[in-house]
Amino acid sequence: MKMSFRWYGEGNDQVSLDDIREIPGVETVVWSLHHKQAGEEWTQPEIDAEVAKITSTSPEDTARGVTKKLNAEVVESVNVHESIKLGKDILGVTRDEAIHNYQTAITRLGRAGVKVICYNFMPVFDWLRTDMFHTLPDGSTALFFEKKVVDELTPESLIASMEGHIDGLTLPGWEPERLASFEEIRAAYKGVTREDMYTNYKYFLDAVVPYAEEAGIRLGVHPDDPAFDIFGWPRVVSRKADLARVLSLNDSPANSLTLCLGSFGSNPDSDPVDAVKTFMDRIVFSHVRNIKHFPNGDFTEAGHRVTEGSIDTVGIMRAYADADYRGYIRPDHGRHIWDENTTKRAELRPGYGLYDRALGTQYLLGCWDTERRVLGRPLETGALNTGR
Repeated sequence: MKMSFRWYGEGNDQVSLDDIREIPGVETVVWSLHHKQAGEEWTQPEIDAEVAKITSTSPEDTARGVTKKLNAEVVESVNVHESIKLGKDILGVTRDEAIHNYQTAITRLGRAGVKVICYNFMPVFDWLRTDMFHTLPDGSTALFFEKKVVDELTPESLIASMEGHIDGLTLPGWEPERLASFEEIRAAYKGVTREDMYTNYKYFLDAVVPYAEEAGIRLGVHPDDPAFDIFGWPRVVSRKADLARVLSLNDSPANSLTLCLGSFGSNPDSDPVDAVKTFMDRIVFSHVRNIKHFPNGDFTEAGHRVTEGSIDTVGIMRAYADADYRGYIRPDHGRHIWDENTTKRAELRPGYGLYDRALGTQYLLGCWDTERRVLGRPLETGALNTGR
C-alpha cells in the first residue's frame, strides 16, 4: 500500500510540499494541473515542470540532511469534458476533440512516470455540500450536507453559494469558467437518461483505454459525491451495481476504480467494506475517510477514527491489508482544526487543511500496520530507517 496526500499546487494550496514530506509514511503526492479546464490540452513541459517540483528537493534541504523523496505517480484529476458525457458538441468543443486531448494527456503523463489518473463522470455539478464550515460538537468544523437545504435549493442558488467559498482558490468541479456556462450545460442535459450516460461512457472508455494501456496507466473513476442524483440529472457511478457496470463497459485492467469510501458511503444503503472486497483487483486508488449519517438524510464529514462516524474505516483497512493491497490510498476531507478555524481560516480550502488529513494518515497506517503484524507480514520501512 502506498500512502498519498493531495496537493493543489504552489500558490494554490496553503499546504506545502515540505509539510507533506514531513508526514510519516506519505510517499506519493496526488496532483493535477488545476489551472486547466476540462477538455483542454495538457502540454509536456507543463507536466514535466510540475513533476519536477514534486519529486525534487532543494540544495538547501539536501545540505541539511533531507533525504526523503516524494513521487508524483497519481493525478487527480484529468477532468472529463461535458461533450464526452453528453456525446455531442457543447461549449464550442466536439466530443472527439475532447477525447483526443484526453488521449494526449494520458500519453504525456505516462512519459512523466504517472501510474494512475483519477477522474469522475458526474453530470453538470461535481461534489456537493451545503456548509463548508459546519461546527461539530468538539469545536472543529467540517463539510456538511443538509438534505432539506438541497431539496429546496435551485441550481442557481447553489452556484451562488459555492462561488462565495472559492475566494481565489480552485474548487475542483466548481471552476468559475464552468459555472459561467451553466445555462448551456443544463439545456444540453434535458432528457438525458442513465442509459444515454452509459452509452457515452463506453464510447469514452473504448477510446482512451488503449492509450492508458500503452502508457502503463490505470484510469480510476471516482464515485459520485454524493452517491445519488442531484436536481434530476442522472449519476451513474453511485451504487455497487453501478461500479460493476462501469467496469463491465471495458474489461481492461486500465479501466479501474478510485474507490472513495466517503462518497460511496454517502448513500447509507451502501456497504463500503463489501465494495472494497468485491472490487479489490480493480481498485487502483482509494480515498479512505469517514462521514456520519443522520436519520433525516443529512451527513457530515468526521474524523478518520471508526468511532467518529458511520464508515467502518478499520474494516476497510483490514480488507486492504488482508488482500496485500498494492495500490494508492489517501485520507480525504479532513475536519478544520486548531488555527485553521481562526488565523488560517481565510486561506483555507474547505476540506483540505493540513492537520486532520495528516492525523488521518497516521490512523489509517496504524490500522494497516496492526493488521499486517497480526498476519505476520513485514511492515514498510519508515523514512528514518532509510538513507543515512
